Amino acid sequence: MLSSSSSERWLSRGLLDVLIRAGLIAVLAIACFRVFYPFLNLMVWSLILAVTLYPLQVGLKDKLISKDGHAATLIVLIAIAIIIVPAYLLGAAIVEPVQQAMGTVESGEFQIPPPAESVAHWPLVGQRLYDFWSQAATDLTGVAQKFAPQLKDFGVALLKAIAGVGSGLLMFSVALIIAGVIMAYGDKGHRSAVQIASRISGPERGPRITQLCTATIRAVAQGVIGIAFIQMLLVGVAFVIKGIPGAGLLALGVLLLGIMQLPATLITVPVIVFVFATEGVSVVAIIFSIYVFVAGLADNVLKPLLLGRGVDVPMPVVLIGALGGMVTGGIIGLFVGPVLLAVGYQLFWQWVEDQPQVASSDDSGQS
Repeated sequence: MLSSSSSERWLSRGLLDVLIRAGLIAVLAIACFRVFYPFLNLMVWSLILAVTLYPLQVGLKDKLISKDGHAATLIVLIAIAIIIVPAYLLGAAIVEPVQQAMGTVESGEFQIPPPAESVAHWPLVGQRLYDFWSQAATDLTGVAQKFAPQLKDFGVALLKAIAGVGSGLLMFSVALIIAGVIMAYGDKGHRSAVQIASRISGPERGPRITQLCTATIRAVAQGVIGIAFIQMLLVGVAFVIKGIPGAGLLALGVLLLGIMQLPATLITVPVIVFVFATEGVSVVAIIFSIYVFVAGLADNVLKPLLLGRGVDVPMPVVLIGALGGMVTGGIIGLFVGPVLLAVGYQLFWQWVEDQPQVASSDDSGQS
């Protein structure tokens, strides 16, 4: 038998050993996180892309290509080509008009047409817009000098935005390559994910949580991109039929806004104003404006129908997770938010449903 003092010393020594081990593990975890943190966004993007594109690899493997590595390589090459070619065409389409505009301004041949008389009768801003437009049409140099600081700030912001887009495309391309490596070992990766989830939440819930995370990522990716693509078609066709200048670029902008979860009205409303300003009020302009404005709001109807399909979680949970994640974490948060909220929702209701049936047993005993 151990005395009380010796047992206390043994307990204190055991507690000290536990604290030392926990401290060392915490230090190791923090050090590993600091080393891995610069690559966190890249790896999260790679994992999202791998989970989203993996069904395509399975289809290619079953029908055309026998090896996982070859199928993943083909998907990555096609995806990079789909990104680079439109990016090059978009850059060329932007640079060439800018160069032509700069040459026109330098030659002094650039003239702004005077506004229509109907602009002055627009409610609230009509007279101010008419006066400013008239001044720009008669004295463009004076207007440019008046707003020189604002134009300079706008130019700097535009250059930063273009640089950000370039770096984003580069990171996305690298993430695609890493996603191809992950897809090449898709079966092993799935087993590892199930093992990790089972170790955290138990062997019964692990496979369910893994399946839920996978389905949520795919549903958000397909829902967001699919909705943005449908909206681009609805708006872009109207722009092309109406003959709006730069209709293709504007439609591409609608697609990008849809992916970033921003309203398409940022593009459709200025286009509507442009049509009324250049053509005046007519039946065709009114029909075009109503259609384009409604098409710009189509995502509000499509999201409840498409977002979250195939996920064993109510659609509002996925939608709130996507919007909240977008606000807090940007584009990556658009995918991470629904996953976290869906997993939390499932764990919460499992905890609620797993409560012991105390009341029913007491009732049976009293009876």
